[in-house]
Order: sequence, then structure tokens, then C-alpha cells
Amino acid sequence: MGLETGRISPRRDGARVSPARPASGPSFLRAVLVTLLGTLIPGSGLFAAGRRRLGAGVMTVTVLLVGLLGYLAANQREKVLAWLVDEGSLGFLAVALPTVGLAWTAVIVGTYRTVLPAAATAVQRLVGSVLVAVLTFSVLTPLAVAGRYAQVGNNTIGKVFASADSKSVTRPKNVTREDPWGGRDRVNILLLGGDGGKGRIGIRPDSIQLASIDTRTGNTVLLGLPRNLEKVPFPEDSPLAEVYPDGVFDGPGDRLEWMLNAIYKDVPEQHPGLLDSDNPGADATKLAVGEVLGLEVHYYVLINLDGFTELINALGGITVNVNTRVAIGGSQDEGRPPHDWIEPGPNQHLDGYHALWFARGRYGSSDYERMERQRCAIKAIIDQANPQKVLTRYEAIAKSSEDLVYTDIPRELLPAFVNLSLKVKNAKVTSIAFTNKIIKPWDPDYDKIRSMVRKAIRDSERDGSKKTTKPKPKKTASPDSTDAGEGSGSSETSESSGDAESSGDTESSGDTGSSQDESKDSEEGATSLEDACAYRPQGAG
Repeated sequence: MGLETGRISPRRDGARVSPARPASGPSFLRAVLVTLLGTLIPGSGLFAAGRRRLGAGVMTVTVLLVGLLGYLAANQREKVLAWLVDEGSLGFLAVALPTVGLAWTAVIVGTYRTVLPAAATAVQRLVGSVLVAVLTFSVLTPLAVAGRYAQVGNNTIGKVFASADSKSVTRPKNVTREDPWGGRDRVNILLLGGDGGKGRIGIRPDSIQLASIDTRTGNTVLLGLPRNLEKVPFPEDSPLAEVYPDGVFDGPGDRLEWMLNAIYKDVPEQHPGLLDSDNPGADATKLAVGEVLGLEVHYYVLINLDGFTELINALGGITVNVNTRVAIGGSQDEGRPPHDWIEPGPNQHLDGYHALWFARGRYGSSDYERMERQRCAIKAIIDQANPQKVLTRYEAIAKSSEDLVYTDIPRELLPAFVNLSLKVKNAKVTSIAFTNKIIKPWDPDYDKIRSMVRKAIRDSERDGSKKTTKPKPKKTASPDSTDAGEGSGSSETSESSGDAESSGDTESSGDTGSSQDESKDSEEGATSLEDACAYRPQGAG
């Protein structure tokens, strides 16, 4: 009666008792059940124990928070993912999530203390204390870990991605959070695999690929260039054209210095201060690759292959089809045989060590075969880096990225790139590997390369237009290919065939109106990575 009226009730002998905890009251079992209920639905336990106003307030806050989170998860997935790579949002979450955990813990402890009967035995009190400890640990730990992830992510973003005031002569200037692509329909990202490991001087990109991504559909064309490409030109309006009037051309000295992969290291060393850039080697390589392909290269991402192993291990490995034996170690020049091999087989799961050799193994293999394996490794990472893996291995991935990835992508554009990556994951990726089956790296036909690139992009855009309900008017030129003098802005596209010798079955474009030149290009054009990376062992029909 005292609990219900809120007053102190007299006993028959005239003594008074406090209503806070009656000598006999709710059973211990009821106290446990109410505490469990109060953990699952914060505030409900307090309400059931008679602290109705406080309990109702906590429950109201809980319902509002759960409702908001449910709405965001169901209707604002892209916005949520964008927040998770925004420095301001991550800084807030790093503080807010542990704070919510502490508040929830206080509610659990408060509920238990309110409903614990005064007559509980010592054993019951011990059991209750253990129960409360388990419950508080179960709710506080994940929120504290999430807060730590937010802080780690915030630190990683600050170390890896470019700041607003970083210097670059090639990065687009007319981009904002509101218009991250600066009105462009495509964003072109240069993907470099560097070999700046222990015992190596400087960085020479071992893998050079460009991903041209349709910002509307996510359809991607992956263009692979051989590292030994020679006679590489620079744009006429670039300061590099003045000091390299013939591009990286036949000259005195080591022939290795004439090749595409030497630009990253040589330009800053030979002409320090020529490019006003935080990474002149990357900018010089972007300018060269852009001129080779006839595209504007907007950003670069360099993955130091010395840390590639850590990233793959953090992802839990990758699964690839191995069509030929791949050597682990060995040097033909020095007469050293490999100490092991990756044997052919479908769906082989590789850890970081073996994935690195799959991408880089060169004993008994040409650069062009390595190029094909490298694009399949990239595809495996795209396909298999699902949100569940990234979440459960987040800290390891973030840690490996700090020493692994270099890029000029601005931090403020990360939300847009996250949303674009979701489109890419569910879109079609085609590719061209400019191997010696297509070009002569020592004497390349750049007009042919640019023509093939333009057609591959047109085909990719046409394939994307089939998925849209609202037709997009044709353009006469793409804003991303003005350097080449010809547009790639046709809104129609289809998938063309790949290098038939290296990737097997091909698909025709089905465009009966194509010119003879384009038909010729289709024989050596873009192929689906699904086909290029399928299990097709050497010698199979």
C-alpha cells in the first residue's frame, strides 16, 4: 500500500517503514524478468517497477531512436553509408555511441536496483550481480567497439585521403559535395600497383589500369596498360611537353627509363618542382595515361603492393580461377627457380601471400599474362568485399589501408564515391588489356588505342541506357574525352567482345549500324570480366 500511495505506512505496533524497498515484495524471479525486459526495451523495466514517469520517458526516447534507425536503414541506405565516411559524422559517432552504451547501462543497473527485493538472499544477490554484469557487457561492448571503429575510420580517412588544400595539377577543380562529378557523366580513376617495398628504391607502378566509371549507372570499363609501354606522349598544354617534347621516347641510357612505369619516379627526380603538386610522380603518370587513352584522368589510387598482403588478409582472402601455373619466387634472369607454385584450379581461395604472387608472379610468365591476372584480382576484391566482411574486419582493413593506399581523392567527396561504389558492385564491368596481342608496346599505335577506348565507353554507356526508363539525349562529345578530339558521349552502348585469344567466348554488340572500323575494334575490344576471369585452363577447348 505504501508503494502505491507514495506515503509512509504505519504498522500495527506504531513503527514506520520506508516504502523504497519493502521487507517483502516482488520475488527474485520477477526482479530478474523485469531486468531482462528493461534491457530489451529500455525504460519498460522502470515502468513495470512503478517508476512510471521515468520509465515512460526512457521508452519514448528508445522508440524514437529505433524508429529513426529503422527508417534510415530502409529508406536512406546511401545516405547512411555516406555518413559513415564523413569526418564530421564519424567524429560525432565516436563520442555518441559509447555515450548511448553508458546510458543504456545506467538504465539496466537502475532497473535492477529498483526491483531487487530487500529479502533477497546472498546467493540471489550474487546471481543478480552476475546477470547485470553480463547484460551491461552485452550492450556496452558493441557500442563501444562501434565508437572505436568510428574513431579508427576518422583517423584513416585523415591519413589516406587528400585534404581540400592539397596540391594537384590534374585533380578536377569544379567539384563540390553537392556536385561531386562537376557535371561529368564519367569519372576516370587511375589504379596503380606500386612496388615500393623493402629493398626497392622509389616506386615504379607494377600495375597500371584505369577505371572509367559511368556515374549514372556504375557501368565500368577497366583499361589495362603494360608497364613497358614506350614512346609515351604528354598533353601539349602540359609543362611536361616542354621538357619531354617527344614524350618518353627512345633516348640514351637504360631502356627501362623510357617506359611508362618509369614516369612516376623519374619526372620528380629529373625535374623537381616542375609540377606544383604534393605527388608530382602521380600527376605526371596521370597526364601520360590520359594522353595515351584520350581521356581526362581525374583521380589516382596507388596501392603499394608491399602492403597488398595485409589488405587481402584483412578481407579474409580472395577466391579466383587459376588457369595456368603461377610461380612463387624465382628469377629467370638470375637462374633461380621458383620455390613453390600456385596450381591451376577453379575457385581457389588465396590468402594475402598467395594473392600477391597470383597478381605479381613473373617467372615463366609475360607482363601481359600478369596484367590479366591483376584485373581478375581487382574483380575478386570488388565482388568479395561485402559489407559483412568489411564490418567484421574493419579495424584490420583500416589499419592496412593507412600504409597501403595513396590517393588524391578529396575527403569531402568520399560520400559520393561510396554511393558510386555501390552502383559499380551491381553493374557491368568490362575491360581491355592492351597486351602485345593488341598493340606493340615498343611502337604503339595510339590512334588505335584511343579508338578502342572510345568504342568501349560507348558500348558500356549503351548497355547502361537499356536499364533506364527515361531516355537520355545524345551528346556530341564527352566532357571527359576532349583531349582526344573525339567524343565518347553517345548514350547508347552494348557490350563488345574481348580479346578472343585470352578470354574465350565473346559477345557481339548487335549494333548493325556500326562502321567497319568499329566492327574491327570489336574483335579486340572490351570483354566482360566474368568471361576474362572464368575458369578456362590452358589447353582446354
